[in-house]
Amino acid sequence: MRALVTGAPGFVGRHLVAHLEAAGDTIVPFERAGTGVDVVEAEAVGEAVAAARPDVVYHLAASTHIGESWDAPAAVFRVNAEGTLNVLQACSRAGVDRVLVVGSADEYGAVSPDDLPITEEVPLRPRTPYGASKVAAEYLALQAHLGDGLGTIRVRAFNHTGPGQAATYLVPGLAGRIVTAERDGARSIAVGSLDAVRDFSDVRDVVRAYRLLAEHGTAGDVYNVSSGRGWSVREVADALLAASGADLELRVDPALVRPVEVPVLVGDAAKLRAATGWTPVRPFEDTLAEVLAAARAGT
Repeated sequence: MRALVTGAPGFVGRHLVAHLEAAGDTIVPFERAGTGVDVVEAEAVGEAVAAARPDVVYHLAASTHIGESWDAPAAVFRVNAEGTLNVLQACSRAGVDRVLVVGSADEYGAVSPDDLPITEEVPLRPRTPYGASKVAAEYLALQAHLGDGLGTIRVRAFNHTGPGQAATYLVPGLAGRIVTAERDGARSIAVGSLDAVRDFSDVRDVVRAYRLLAEHGTAGDVYNVSSGRGWSVREVADALLAASGADLELRVDPALVRPVEVPVLVGDAAKLRAATGWTPVRPFEDTLAEVLAAARAGT
């Protein structure tokens, strides 16, 4: 398949491109006159998609940091919603067969304990500007399918991490603080809320799911990508500390606590498994050890 990946230079994009190439796909550049394209520039997006002539587009380009979305909600909405609209319209005009639009578990917001693990039928009640922007992007993808006949597949990805993720995110951030504390002889590391529970997968498992959905998913449908296992922030920190061998205390820093915290996000990926046979294969403990090793190596 000829595949175009928006957001290819990003954390998930790099892993997805590597997986697609290993699977034998041809990666076509998302460029205009030899330079990268910003998804908010509609004309440039249209020209890039038309020139690339892809069979499938994986739309990953987004503003992805949930906490930072409180500081610049308009900018986040423009990238995530308007940028998605530009990509979808370009794909419709170019006759692209499949467009996988990556959304987020943050679209669900706070759910009732009775709704755990979360299926795709649970109502969307986003509590963050980021979550709201992803709901808008997802419904633009649905409209493109229903109104234009575009073969869109919507994904609600739960938390994922791995080597190469920026230290502004939870797991590499904790790993980096542990490494710094070890080096400086500190006795504690700063953390945010310790009680929040998230469903973590290895990014390499997640990108496998994306390609499988592009091949076998039903156009117009939506799929969770999740492990089904919840980890509290405390459990993640304790596992990283155990892997490091460091004797450090966890110190809650109010500056790291989000204005609004969703207590629990744990997903049900039964629909994904039924459509593709996907299952995660990388133990999260191994992923944590790799992220810690990358922090120690400075990569």
